[in-house]
Amino acid sequence: MLGRKPKSELDEEAPLETAAVVEARDLRKTYTLGNVKVPALRGVSLRIGRGEVVAIVGPSGCGKTTLLHCLSGLETFDSGEVLLEGRSLATLSDGQKAEHRARRVGFVFQSYNLLPVLNALENVELPLLLAGRSGTEARRRALRALEVVGLENRLRHRPAELSGGQQQRVAIARALATQPAVIFADEPTGNLDSDSAEEVMQLIDRLNVENGQTFVLVTHAREVAAHAQRIIRMRDGEIISDEPTSP
Repeated sequence: MLGRKPKSELDEEAPLETAAVVEARDLRKTYTLGNVKVPALRGVSLRIGRGEVVAIVGPSGCGKTTLLHCLSGLETFDSGEVLLEGRSLATLSDGQKAEHRARRVGFVFQSYNLLPVLNALENVELPLLLAGRSGTEARRRALRALEVVGLENRLRHRPAELSGGQQQRVAIARALATQPAVIFADEPTGNLDSDSAEEVMQLIDRLNVENGQTFVLVTHAREVAAHAQRIIRMRDGEIISDEPTSP
């Protein structure tokens, strides 16, 4: 087993470790569509430890993206509890939740969500500036994050000038730059060809091994889930299995 390197510059402000980075307790959520109520989560409970790579899989409409959004604080839930690094989201105001997300949670989406008018460096800097970092610190962290993902020679390129795999690496650098406790990734390879998808997953593997970065992935792709240490399978808003992958 590979040993972990000393913590990088991206980890310098991480808080003391807690037993679980993310924890859900009896999480329930129902959507109302006209006169119809659609249960999305039916009593979901789970714990994700620091340094884990966890894949959430299941058919479309099973609740996996809703679960990801509730765990990260992007969506509210009807009942139950979500704790991020031991802090219950229910005890935080909307502003506090937004601040906690900005500082301790990273996001990677299928569509990259890069601003087309900004270059790679500016796209990575932006959330740092919005979180109140100085321009000097934001630039330093953004440069370091882009170096970590191997894009130090693409700093001034805009998204349209980058391949899909490179755009997703910019998105991962943006997520890393805020020194998050956990990165939530929703179909991170969904728009990529097989070679680019494998490159992105190898990068996630490396960030996990070298920096101890925690990832929670939602995916339909078996080859993506195979990179995880645990696979959580969902059906009809419930977890039907939660098992480690084969060594």
